[in-house]
Amino acid sequence: MAAKIHYEADAPIDALRGRKVAVIGYGSQGHAHSQNLRDSGIEVGVAELKGTPNYQLAIEHGFTPTDIKTAITGAALIIVTLPDELQAKVYQEHIAPSLKAGQTLGFCHGFNIHFKYIVPPKDVNIVMIAPKGPGHLVRSEFEKGGGVPCLVAVEQDATGNAKSIALAWGNGIGGARAGIIETTYKEETETDLFGEQVVLCGGLTALIKAGFETLVAAGYQPEIAYFECMHEVKLIVDLMYQGGMSYMRYSISNTAEYGDLTRGPRIITDRTRAEMKKILDEITSGAFAKEWVGEYKSGLKNFNALYEKDHDSQIEQVGRTLRGMMKWIKAKEV
Repeated sequence: MAAKIHYEADAPIDALRGRKVAVIGYGSQGHAHSQNLRDSGIEVGVAELKGTPNYQLAIEHGFTPTDIKTAITGAALIIVTLPDELQAKVYQEHIAPSLKAGQTLGFCHGFNIHFKYIVPPKDVNIVMIAPKGPGHLVRSEFEKGGGVPCLVAVEQDATGNAKSIALAWGNGIGGARAGIIETTYKEETETDLFGEQVVLCGGLTALIKAGFETLVAAGYQPEIAYFECMHEVKLIVDLMYQGGMSYMRYSISNTAEYGDLTRGPRIITDRTRAEMKKILDEITSGAFAKEWVGEYKSGLKNFNALYEKDHDSQIEQVGRTLRGMMKWIKAKEV
């Protein structure tokens, strides 16, 4: 079944016109939603911790950041843009005590609502607008007169117009210019986690490291292995980003394309697919969410150990040197 997509004519901003929107957090998504909505003629109140870099950034952008209670008082829509691991605590301590019947809670990712780490009362709306791009792109495309495609979901419709409010929010940040695709909290949350773990982050980094280590173990220079297994990933991804796998295969050599078509299936085997299914089961059952929340509450010991191990790995050390030779990529090191 084809996805239902809404554009500007289907997402009138009138549902928020003359009403206040509160944005909780002025980070990557928060700054973009706040500025875009303001530029769309919506009153925006920003909540951010005093003394933080994001607090100062909000001031520089013309806002007067306040505490959460002040920001959400009288707000028709409350947009929570905080990191997943912080949302439940902030909600319980600062949002829930001041939440009023008829208000709308909005999220950019469904993690806490879907896995019930946040359970709002039945008399408020729960909606989502999830831009399919980082906040800086949401802002820059809006300023150009365009927009980033978004997902929209309604988890709870207490007032009867939750969808209209969500679509007005999506329109106000520019999403309706590109298209707002209907989904559910379940679908957005589970597919987002799966994509991150199996392909975009976990799968890709593991594949790159394994390829690099295979070449180095066979006696090839680490610098050459880095270029073949890490550096050139961007070339291939950019081609797929522009025109899918067919355009990538059209653009590379016949030798590379034949190797792709015949050797790729030997890397991603039935055993790999079985592990993907296992990871998906861990996501849908809530096991991963429970594991991540437990890891955060325990002080991130395993998380930090794994990060440091990879941060100092050979491929990262070689990469820092080689990226320093390529001034045009404006290398960023952490």
